[in-house]
Amino acid sequence: MMSGPRNRDNGPRSPPSLFTSPWLPSPRRPSVSSHPRPGASSRPHPAQPLPGACGWHSPGCHSTSNPGRLTMGALRPWARFPLLVVAHLLALGIGALVFQALEGPPALQLQAKLRAELATFQAEYGACLPPGALEELLGTALAAQVHGVSSLGNGSEAGNWDLPSALLFTASILTTTGYGYMAPLSSDGKAFCMVYAALGLPASLVLLATLRRCLMPLLCRLGAWGASRWQLAPARAALLQAAGWGLLVAAIFVLLPALVLWGLQGDCSLLEAVYFCFGSLSTIGLGDLLPGRGRGLHPVLYHLGQLALLGYLLLGLLAMLLVVETFSELPQARALVKFFGSSGPMTAEDQGGILGQDDLALSTLAPSAAAPEQAPTC
Repeated sequence: MMSGPRNRDNGPRSPPSLFTSPWLPSPRRPSVSSHPRPGASSRPHPAQPLPGACGWHSPGCHSTSNPGRLTMGALRPWARFPLLVVAHLLALGIGALVFQALEGPPALQLQAKLRAELATFQAEYGACLPPGALEELLGTALAAQVHGVSSLGNGSEAGNWDLPSALLFTASILTTTGYGYMAPLSSDGKAFCMVYAALGLPASLVLLATLRRCLMPLLCRLGAWGASRWQLAPARAALLQAAGWGLLVAAIFVLLPALVLWGLQGDCSLLEAVYFCFGSLSTIGLGDLLPGRGRGLHPVLYHLGQLALLGYLLLGLLAMLLVVETFSELPQARALVKFFGSSGPMTAEDQGGILGQDDLALSTLAPSAAAPEQAPTC
């Protein structure tokens, strides 16, 4: 009698090297066996799938038969999100305590130094000034400084609301950077700022999403080529692509501009330059440091610097968006989000990947090992 597994279906046959004896019983063994019988299924059970058989998000395809994968025992799904919120609040508290310990003593020292200088000034020139005149003058100067108007400049400096400065201000609004070095003074300006931001922010998000959809396929093709060129596993290729793109963006948009800023602005250290570049691209935008401001530069040079900063901000934020998108598509990130989020079935969007999952998984296989039938889904 002929062997059963050879002609048990009319579909395409998989290469014999993919199947071993546990799935095909030996003819010498009795029919009663602990292994599955050949006729129990209409197709042969495939071998152990590669890490990318379900796409690059295979760790996110949770299986009930593997309880050891990213589970916490008795912790219910509804209790995971509150745990994440508590951890976030704890991180906020720890960060506040660290900043309080680091910045509290320098702030007290600066305050004591300022009071000592004011006392010295009043002791020397107090007889020439009316009571309270110095405090009133300092209050007026500080109020103007809050709105970006410096009382220490001269007439040769550029205006505060000229066209390049206004362009940088609108860019800081639409990118949510908000350096804070200048702000509207009039009530009409504040009202227009709110309306402009309410209409401009959604438009900016649409533009960034469109650019992301245009540029991400280029990164996907590059990563797929590298994975097939060096025969990398899909999950490892995704991690290497994300790490490489992150390092490239950090070098081009953080370290290189920081070196340029450090060389051009003498009163800025390298740490402060890196701090400014990172704060700009991460949309923190504290505004305590702005290139060229308060240095008495010629208006033409100052305007060129503002326009250069505008271009750097737009291009750098787009690059950072691509980095965040690449890291968010990693299987580890998807599995972490799914663990703390909903425990329902994965959607079609969740099954999608960043490097053409199925094509990449097949391209990394040897020609003799690629099964013609589709692997079972998770």
